[in-house]
Amino acid sequence: MDKTLGTIQIIISVLLVISILLQNRGAGLSETFGGSGNVYQTKRGFDKFLFISTLVLVILFLGTAFYNFIQH
Repeated sequence: MDKTLGTIQIIISVLLVISILLQNRGAGLSETFGGSGNVYQTKRGFDKFLFISTLVLVILFLGTAFYNFIQH
């Protein structure tokens, strides 16, 4: 059971890192010092799906980590 739970956590963490890296927030530091003037944008299409899937993966990862903590 421990091996299966560890494998599941690794898979979830890799998917979580990929989903975070796919979220594009602009040009990096250049936007901090006077980049585009867009203050608020609604998420649509793939951006919304990516945002929701990231939240689901975070919840799954925290749930499996908490379960692993309780079990040991």
